[in-house]
Amino acid sequence: MFKRYDIQGRVAVFIDAANILYSQKTLGWRVDYEKLKAYLESETKLTAIHFYTGKVGADEKQERFLDKLADLGFVVTAKEVKKIRTARDTYAWKGNLDVELALDAFRLKEDFDVCLLFSGDSDFAYLLDLLKQAGKRVFVVSAKHHIARELIERAKYVNLNKFEEHVAYKTIPPGLAAGGEV
Repeated sequence: MFKRYDIQGRVAVFIDAANILYSQKTLGWRVDYEKLKAYLESETKLTAIHFYTGKVGADEKQERFLDKLADLGFVVTAKEVKKIRTARDTYAWKGNLDVELALDAFRLKEDFDVCLLFSGDSDFAYLLDLLKQAGKRVFVVSAKHHIARELIERAKYVNLNKFEEHVAYKTIPPGLAAGGEV
């Protein structure tokens, strides 16, 4: 898939986990991050893969997931989510790591030639401008209807849905999950 874009040089990946989580809900399938890394390694000269996410307390399942990503070679940046009051008696959980992602991508720009940003958030438009001014090629990977116009105007857009066969979890048919035959 990425080979068709003639991506040359060192590639760094920056994943906005919250944005990809919302995209997965629309897509109807989940990203298998081990497969994603292997696929990117087979298609590009991957030098680093960064993952940014909010953490929810001492959630053991989430901790195991983040530890697995780190073991696979992901650079994991996580911080505790906050409970933000949005209206009277209404709260939202917020774990925004856009600033961390943008600062890391800009700070590390000499370590890559191509930036693959897995997000559709318009907050990253300025980052893409700066990276392009520094001579970097920029690609944005997101789901249709989850990508801001500002990003499409600045980078080559790659629809996340086109990766499904390479990076999606393969589900076990219900009959086999229970030990039966299908």
